[in-house]
Amino acid sequence: MKTPEKTFDAVKFMRQQREKLSNKISKMSKEEILEYFYKRKSEMTVKPCS
Repeated sequence: MKTPEKTFDAVKFMRQQREKLSNKISKMSKEEILEYFYKRKSEMTVKPCS
């Protein structure tokens, strides 16, 4: 049985996103990091529709 060829590598994507976030927050203070995540949470929350 032949395995299908990958079109999306989830592990590679996750590592890229983690590196991007690490670079972004590495220069921030603790307060700036908390503010960043509170702001992102309110912007990125997916709300269910009924």
